[in-house]
Amino acid sequence: IIVGIAEATLSGKGDVKWTNFLDYDEIRDRASRVVAGFEKFNERVRAPDGFYAPVAAKQRRFETATGKANFTVNPIRPLQLAADQFLMMTIRSHDQFNTTIYGLDDRYRGIHGGRRVIFMNRDDMAEAGLQDRQLVNLTSHFQAEHRTVRDFRVIPYDIPRRCAATYYPETNPLVALGSVAEISNTPASKSIVITIEPAGL
Repeated sequence: IIVGIAEATLSGKGDVKWTNFLDYDEIRDRASRVVAGFEKFNERVRAPDGFYAPVAAKQRRFETATGKANFTVNPIRPLQLAADQFLMMTIRSHDQFNTTIYGLDDRYRGIHGGRRVIFMNRDDMAEAGLQDRQLVNLTSHFQAEHRTVRDFRVIPYDIPRRCAATYYPETNPLVALGSVAEISNTPASKSIVITIEPAGL
């Protein structure tokens, strides 16, 4: 999609041949030239066990004035949920990089053949009268704005009560445009107040 947009809008406006980037080897080759620790990317990615990407924190290297990790403490403002509301976070599956999905299975959580699921605490499911694999609709509540996504399967999971989790980008429509973190302006995709109702109502 990105290559198509670039080709349609930028073709002939520079030296880049955008269709080259339809080939992942080409992308990895370009990355290996500019990203430290990814030298010989194409060769190393084909090794049976792959390779470890360099992570400064794992190497105990911090580019700060003190040379150490710096932490801040911020007050927590608890959300007040109504009796029928849950706090939903969005997560990635195993076969996913950001919003790029490579498969419909998630070996981390035992999910196979689909991603339109909502993970819930078993006690919350029982209290709400929801069954394992039941189809439900999810509605987010941010200020006076309500957004709904439909036909998600309920999956019992070891998650704290009154919390739920779904994959993104499937539930991105539930994130209101104004629901963002202070200062960074990042979408509040880990803190979405929702209600759940059986599909078909």
